[in-house]
Amino acid sequence: MALLTLAAAASAQRLSNDELKKQVADTERAFAATMKARDHKAFTTFLSDEAVFFGGNPNEVLRGKEAVAKGWKGLYIKPEAPFSWEPDQVEVVESGTLALSTGPVYDANGKLISRFSSIWRLEAPGTWKIVFDRGTPVCDCKKADGK
Repeated sequence: MALLTLAAAASAQRLSNDELKKQVADTERAFAATMKARDHKAFTTFLSDEAVFFGGNPNEVLRGKEAVAKGWKGLYIKPEAPFSWEPDQVEVVESGTLALSTGPVYDANGKLISRFSSIWRLEAPGTWKIVFDRGTPVCDCKKADGK
């Protein structure tokens, strides 16, 4: 009987998909704010122990929280952030345990340079940790076409 009561309470407290999307978007924004604040220690708190971040070239992959933290440390040294990002789309699977966030990445001057895609996992109630992250350069098509 106690298990049924616990299961009923858990399902009654489950957030809606829209609430979960907002939670992930807010988490992504807080994650991005660590770059603006130049707070590497705070950056690491968003990383899953199993984090996998893809680097600038196809062969560069950082595996694990420590490797990602070490690989990104240099991006937090200078007084100005080298780039910024923000989510413009978030989707959460029906179980409410995995999410995708994606959005634009801007250089220090505000020019669009890339789009990021991140996979987040719910690791504790209300606690999302980033598991996968990859940036994809955007095409400067006018320049490439010579127009």
